[in-house]
Amino acid sequence: MAAIISMLQLNNRDAASQLLEQDNDGDDGAIVNPSLSEPIWKVLIYDQAGQEIISPLLKVNELRENGITVHMHLNSERLPIPDVPAIYFVQPTIETLKRIGEDLSRKLYDSYYLNFTYTIPRAILEELAAIAISSNGSNLIAQVYDQYMSFTCLENRLFTFSMSDSYRILNDPTSTDSAIDAFTDKIVNSLFSVLATLGVVPIIKSPRRGAAANIASKLDQRLRSHLIDTRNNLFSSEANASGTRPVLLLLDRSFDISTMLLHSWTYASLVHDILDMKLDESGKKIKKVYDVDVSDYFWARNSGNPFQQVAGIFDVLATLQA
Repeated sequence: MAAIISMLQLNNRDAASQLLEQDNDGDDGAIVNPSLSEPIWKVLIYDQAGQEIISPLLKVNELRENGITVHMHLNSERLPIPDVPAIYFVQPTIETLKRIGEDLSRKLYDSYYLNFTYTIPRAILEELAAIAISSNGSNLIAQVYDQYMSFTCLENRLFTFSMSDSYRILNDPTSTDSAIDAFTDKIVNSLFSVLATLGVVPIIKSPRRGAAANIASKLDQRLRSHLIDTRNNLFSSEANASGTRPVLLLLDRSFDISTMLLHSWTYASLVHDILDMKLDESGKKIKKVYDVDVSDYFWARNSGNPFQQVAGIFDVLATLQA
């Protein structure tokens, strides 16, 4: 949450801390720049991945409290909004950069704050520079940040990488080596994002063979190469002191394959099965959509309980309301 708010405050950690303190104190209203007396109103532009990361954490009113007046998808048709800075939260892909280049050439916004969900590769960074120069908009780019947020946080202790077909890709005999390698790199990027957000370097444990071993090896190499660069170290030395490092256990899905075929008899499983739940939203067809997250008192108290027990609670609530 703190990382998202910092990004919405133009990566101003002091402003983000001020807003978090306001939330804790129960104050409302847009954040004020510590050095100015006026709120900073902004536009938020995201791709599908960025939207899935933000939506479970912040609702529309909370975005407004962070100074976001308009939020739109990168590929939507957008009109110019002059004199307003734009925050982009997108994946670092060629298609994304081309769309940003179009926005720069049209000069849709006053300034551009580019935030990427994971580390932007050098080749993509060079492509960004070329696009900015060709669109004559390099002077409009105020920031370029690697945010290390390539995962979706659904609850305080629950996150997902939102990767479909992972078991098939990693276990299908017809999958090519390049496809498997690209997919494991994507998993490593997401795992590294989680660890960077937590600020910890774990002790990694995995089987000696299989996809989990490959991912563990790549993640270990990624962490070691990052720790060599002491100037840009994302990990707290205090959090990684001797005796305080957590253990990261990586296992292949085939280690417990029955979990994909059956699950526990809980209220959360029931909602997922019959209400087409995705991320923190549930709803069937177009009838009605509900937000279900840790802020929902009933969900927080009962999601892990057997649903026959939850049914009894429904009966008690219905009786009290009658």
